[in-house]
Amino acid sequence: MKRQVDLKEISDGKLYGSNDLVKADCGDCEGCSACCRGMGRSIILDPLDVFRLTQGLGMSFEELLADKVELNVVDGLILPNLKMHLSGGGESGAQGTRDNMETDRREKCGFLSGEGRCMIHAFRPGICRLFPLGRYYENGGFQYFLQVHECRKENRAKVKVKKWIDIPDVKKYEKFVNDWHYFLMAKEEYVKENPEEMKKVAMEILKRFYLTPYAEEDFYSQFEERLQGVS
Repeated sequence: MKRQVDLKEISDGKLYGSNDLVKADCGDCEGCSACCRGMGRSIILDPLDVFRLTQGLGMSFEELLADKVELNVVDGLILPNLKMHLSGGGESGAQGTRDNMETDRREKCGFLSGEGRCMIHAFRPGICRLFPLGRYYENGGFQYFLQVHECRKENRAKVKVKKWIDIPDVKKYEKFVNDWHYFLMAKEEYVKENPEEMKKVAMEILKRFYLTPYAEEDFYSQFEERLQGVS
């Protein structure tokens, strides 16, 4: 999901690499789960996220779609995101007469426990790993930036970016993130110019990168093979 904002307004004005120190350490988020609530459809899942969720939970992508994940249009493409649930009981349909802001406050990630802890922390999605960092893409690559208004935790400690992201093979991971981002950008531009092809392109992406299962070993090589096979 692209954000049309001024980087100076939302960051500390610096860009970081994976080996840089940044004030992002929230102290295990003890006593706080604000970033897991009211996120709407913003926790978009890439193919690695879905692969790790299916492996970690022992569920297929179709089974995740039954309750924890949903599909939505993002910049002209159909992509999955974590589904928010209303906390405190009740279904979204029963809340129609309530103020939208109140509903947003009650929305929480379906993987957030009653104690406000992440139940999938070991294989949480990339956006969750990144927070409160963001990615700034330019010139065919990307760097990280610190979102200064998003996290409620004060006095955050310094931590290396790659330690904070906490994912094996960070270089392979960053290459995957970059390749996926620019692939989607190219497809978005294509469907803008060829709107009659939107459904076909969207379904091809879903089938090739999400619905078709990956073998357990070496996700990255499988992803590369699928990426190279796209017309």
